[in-house]
Amino acid sequence: MRKSSVPQWGIRVVFYCIALFFMALGVAFSANSDLGISPVNSLPYVISDIVKMQPGTCVTIVFCSYILVQIILLRREFNPVNLFQIVFSTIFGYFVNFTKWMVGDFLLPGGYIGRLAMQCIGTVFIAFGVFLYLDVELVPMPMEGMTMAIAKKVGKPFPTVKTVVDCTVVAIGVILSIVCLHLIPFKDAGVRIREGTILAALVTGKVIEIMRKPLSPIVKRICFGDQENRE
Repeated sequence: MRKSSVPQWGIRVVFYCIALFFMALGVAFSANSDLGISPVNSLPYVISDIVKMQPGTCVTIVFCSYILVQIILLRREFNPVNLFQIVFSTIFGYFVNFTKWMVGDFLLPGGYIGRLAMQCIGTVFIAFGVFLYLDVELVPMPMEGMTMAIAKKVGKPFPTVKTVVDCTVVAIGVILSIVCLHLIPFKDAGVRIREGTILAALVTGKVIEIMRKPLSPIVKRICFGDQENRE
């Protein structure tokens, strides 16, 4: 974790929270599109449908389970600072509930095209949130933290493990949808995992890279001052 002055630390925390808000807003837009939730939130949303609990609460619970996996895998190598993932996961859970209320039943007109546009807007919001929280360099969100822990233990590159983890989470969501909700993804109405989930998995990384080129230098300058020039 990079060193910062006290004001810069404050700015980084504020930017991190803004990032979580945009990610939650993206989740709300994706959910309203009814074309599938984002991969990272697919499992919590399926569980929320099963247990009839607020999606934000399920996000917090599932994300905390990812932190537990990190502790089990890393043991003494687990950095206690990463326990702040619990705090940020809770904040993210509240943001999910708030943005779900804020967006309400809003849906762009135009039938399937409007729903696809909603999904694309949600994907852009999520990509912006991921870009921003990664660039302020505080702590990873639980799913990325778990992925890094697995990658470290198996000795595989992070991107490779990330793909496997995302696919595994989506697969678990699909199985739970079929077994517990009797809903078939891509077929039945109301399912959380659909073509939008696949779309998000394919393009989110590319959108992050597009954003990073013009925006990253600005974020780094605000959060870390002239450290980039001294390194």
